[in-house]
Amino acid sequence: MLPRDLPDNAQLLNLIEARTPGSVSLVIGSSPLQADHDRARIALRDAIDEAARRLEAVELPRGARAATVERLREALQDDELWANQSRGMLILATPDEIQWYRLPFEVSDDVSVGDRFDLRMLLRARSDASSAYVLQLSRGLVRLTEIASGTDLVEHPLHLPDDHDLMLEHASNDGRADRLSAQGSDGDRPERERFCRAVNDAVVSVIPRHALLILAVTDDFRPAYRAENTHALLLDDEIPAHPESLADQELADRALEVLRLRRERKVAQWKERFGTLRAQELATSRVSQVAAAAAAAAIEELRLDQDAERSGTIDEYGRVHSGGDGSFLLLDLAADVLRTGGTVMAVPREELTDGSPVAAILRFPVPSPTGG
Repeated sequence: MLPRDLPDNAQLLNLIEARTPGSVSLVIGSSPLQADHDRARIALRDAIDEAARRLEAVELPRGARAATVERLREALQDDELWANQSRGMLILATPDEIQWYRLPFEVSDDVSVGDRFDLRMLLRARSDASSAYVLQLSRGLVRLTEIASGTDLVEHPLHLPDDHDLMLEHASNDGRADRLSAQGSDGDRPERERFCRAVNDAVVSVIPRHALLILAVTDDFRPAYRAENTHALLLDDEIPAHPESLADQELADRALEVLRLRRERKVAQWKERFGTLRAQELATSRVSQVAAAAAAAAIEELRLDQDAERSGTIDEYGRVHSGGDGSFLLLDLAADVLRTGGTVMAVPREELTDGSPVAAILRFPVPSPTGG
């Protein structure tokens, strides 16, 4: 699938908590296609030049500015960075180190310089589900492809047993004659199951465990494949067309429609649950109450507007104060939730509620603070 690099919770918390004057965060659009890398390199070079200009205005120890810029320029020639690009990248740099992360969604180029990193894109990458694998399965076709919005379809070869075609044949004369093609009746059910078991083994050797899988399958193979499937994220929704009838663009369009409808359904279910829990004082979209709940380790799940910025600070009692250096209030809320075992998702604003940039589901009720 589209390459992505995701820090675990501990690594993400370390990045959120890191404080170094002159920290640089670059977001750059890119592409999996080698032919597009020249444009991405030019965009990265321009972003580095802009970061260097902004660093001129920051009071730093002697040599720190030059060291940061030098580390950033090294990224332009980093073969590992450019070998397997995705649709975007996040580059984080200080005088002492540089880190980069591949992002599997379209981004707008951005430069941030401050005493901490801008990590909104990493939160979004942890929540992104805009790609999937599609398995086309029929008697005449076994094909695995990867689909993502805004990119070309990618086919992944499947290594099936040499005799996989023979699995769909069986002896009709007690083995006394050559095996004949199975006729699609219940009599060839063991053959279909054996064939689908081989296909499943090949698929799970290729597809990442966290990737969604969509079927485009004929009626005779559907029960057998679903019975033999061992991939946890095989979706119930399928592409309702004969697998061999789909051109690549139609296959991609139909797969993306499955993903869109799945997301809409999950958002609607979440909003309904949120409303029910709010009536029980177990959910809130008020920033001040979310902060108080985070300080009390009361948040089970926090959803943030992936594009929002909000300034302010949170004290040890969960009280929100105006001001502060930068717009990192929501990132600090995310850190408080992660420290106490909650989950954090960054989503589009329209998937939240009440026009608020936050929504939290609580483990237990928390008294409402004044103000905020």
